[in-house]
Amino acid sequence: MIMNLQGDFRLSRSIMLDNDLEQVTQLAAFVDEVCEVLELDMGATMKINLGIEEAVVNVMSYAYTAGSSGNIEVVAKANDSHLFFVISDWGMPFDPTKQEEIDITLPAEERNIGGLGIHLVRKTMDSIHYERKDGKNILTLSKKLNP
Repeated sequence: MIMNLQGDFRLSRSIMLDNDLEQVTQLAAFVDEVCEVLELDMGATMKINLGIEEAVVNVMSYAYTAGSSGNIEVVAKANDSHLFFVISDWGMPFDPTKQEEIDITLPAEERNIGGLGIHLVRKTMDSIHYERKDGKNILTLSKKLNP
């Protein structure tokens, strides 16, 4: 299934980041601005920011080979019912939706390494969709605006 985000949106913004963790503050400011325009409360804004940050930090950390630079594009769109974030990169193919759920009931020392980021994304967003198209990883996250 390809996510079709064509049509009328009351908000459409984008930001291009380098795969540099120091740019996370720019990402947070971008998400805060989007949420402010949509008049979301602080609790919703914080959850959305956490989910988007986890997804983008994973891309920054793993999409490109060590020492190489690459870009991550984050597009935010909102209609009357949903807020969408589309995170695109041109790095190695990786589908985070195929990662197994982690068992957070286990003590930390008994859990496998990894998976906590996608767990947080799953818990903070309402839907997650991945596709690989034209050499790009495209991760679409959505949040209902009026649950």
